[in-house]
Amino acid sequence: MNVNKLDSLIMLLDDPDDSVFHVVLDELLKEDIAVVDHLEHIWETSMDDLVQKRIEGIIQKIQLKDTKERIERWADQKSIDVFEGFFLISRHQFPELKLKSVQMQLDKIRKDVWIEFRNSLTSIEKITILNHIFYDQYKFKVDHHSPDDPNNCYINRILETKTGNAVSIAILYMLVARSLNLPAYYIDFQRNPLIGYFDKEMALLVHGDNVDHSLLFYINPSNKGAIIGPREVDYIQHTSNLTDRSALTEPCPDRIIIKRLIEKLVDSYTLLGKFEKINYLNDIAAIL
Repeated sequence: MNVNKLDSLIMLLDDPDDSVFHVVLDELLKEDIAVVDHLEHIWETSMDDLVQKRIEGIIQKIQLKDTKERIERWADQKSIDVFEGFFLISRHQFPELKLKSVQMQLDKIRKDVWIEFRNSLTSIEKITILNHIFYDQYKFKVDHHSPDDPNNCYINRILETKTGNAVSIAILYMLVARSLNLPAYYIDFQRNPLIGYFDKEMALLVHGDNVDHSLLFYINPSNKGAIIGPREVDYIQHTSNLTDRSALTEPCPDRIIIKRLIEKLVDSYTLLGKFEKINYLNDIAAIL
């Protein structure tokens, strides 16, 4: 849209007739995210409360549309990036969030762990170091006081407050572990996801291509990275009446991981009665 046409539409925003406003809104929503800069300039220079309020709403709708389109492109890839999905879900609430800023914060954690690694370390020793940096130095934890706070699902807020919920802390832990080339994968355990530590090379050597993974042990991100043996998980499965054994022995698909995050957000916004948010997130979940 050229600037003259854009300005002509914006001049109509002070019209009290809602039908006129909706025509303007429909036209502006056809534009891409670049139009936001111009709208923000108009907002800053306008003295009309109605115009400012309407521009705020239009900007929010354009940003949400842009984020949804980005998620659609992300989900359309054959191999998706969990970190990018985590970022995009967070961006729907914080549209000014910058990918590079979040990447730099995660890389700082990775470097702090990596500098303590040695080639001779066992898998459990490496996880012990990761746990020390992640939980003792950075003090990440599950928020037991306000577990349903939506902010516990957004990566920027988790990095800022060092608190999340069981799902988001598990995802963050996994991302840090993966950045260190550790074979750590999200396990879709009921209510309290775990991280499975796999020996893929051994599985291929012993079983061939018929078996993809060999599980060595579990990690509980909600309990400061406590290491759990398969027998303990078998006991939990038995006492919880869980019948799907594969969910406890195979890595959760990356798309499902992001769906679990969205489900937590939907639960949180349902408690708050934020139905517009719920509809938006359900639309995103349907894309995955």
